[in-house]
Amino acid sequence: MQHGIKFSRFAFMAKEYNGSPKIHQQDQKGKRLTWILGISILCILSYLLGAWQNSSTSASARSELISKVGCDVSAQTTKSGSNLPSSSSPSSLDFEAHHQVTINDSVAASQKIPPCDMKFSEYTPCQDPQRGRKFERFMLKYRERHCPAKEELLMCLIPAPPKYKNPFKWPQSRDYAWYDNIPHRELSIEKAVQNWIQVEGNRFKFPGGGTMFPRGADAYIDDISELIPLTSGKIRTAIDTGCGVASWGAYLLKRDIVTMSFAPRDTHEAQVQFALERGVPAMIGIMSSQRLPYPARAFDMAHCSRCLIPWYQYDSYDHEIGNAELSVVCTDSTS
Repeated sequence: MQHGIKFSRFAFMAKEYNGSPKIHQQDQKGKRLTWILGISILCILSYLLGAWQNSSTSASARSELISKVGCDVSAQTTKSGSNLPSSSSPSSLDFEAHHQVTINDSVAASQKIPPCDMKFSEYTPCQDPQRGRKFERFMLKYRERHCPAKEELLMCLIPAPPKYKNPFKWPQSRDYAWYDNIPHRELSIEKAVQNWIQVEGNRFKFPGGGTMFPRGADAYIDDISELIPLTSGKIRTAIDTGCGVASWGAYLLKRDIVTMSFAPRDTHEAQVQFALERGVPAMIGIMSSQRLPYPARAFDMAHCSRCLIPWYQYDSYDHEIGNAELSVVCTDSTS
């Protein structure tokens, strides 16, 4: 009997105790869902209220705009001195500029520059040999750029040669140039053994030879590629010092290497003129006391074919090139 009484008492206590964790969890979940539903309903109501307010204000603003501007095209065009664009016809919109600049076309205002004498057809102001003789010959400074003073400037247009023609198009220009554009036969005589240039009727032919590669630039470049890989993509730009007629740079173009060829204006006239007529990048220049107009590491390879440049004197290598990974190709030079 005592055991039965105890059991019934514990069962009665279990019925009265309702604080089990499962019941609490269910209550918390119910409250959480109620809060989520309430907040969602409030958000939806606020969104709908805002949309309704915006639609009413935009409609009123549109009506005010129509009442101010008006949509009657005939009423606008009949106004005196008024040509207002219509909102209903986009073709009447005016996008023309209404500011004007007055240009004085009178003869007194326009200055006509006369042409220079034909003796200046190959004149380069900063590379004048007569002016260069006034400077010292140490480091060949007399062949550097020496621009004229303001009072020495020529106010005339440099004329083209008398029978100048349009140059050949690339790639034909690599091998040919018109004689009338560069009327100088000296190189074809002095460099005949080296196959720099040949005269064929009214045009020049460039066999691709050079001082150190009489067999041609292609064979010479093939010899270089055995030592320096030219097709791996590491060498993309090159500089050719003392370029002659720039055959080395001309034949490197088909190997995807762009070469800047430069040479001084010496007894062979402007050799660079032949390079430019061939369509090869070139400039008149020399490595001396003035730095070339290129930053350091601008070139991946430097070529010197009997250019007689003392690379490791006067800090010329670090001053001009400044690239520790530069490939320097020198053939029969003083370095």
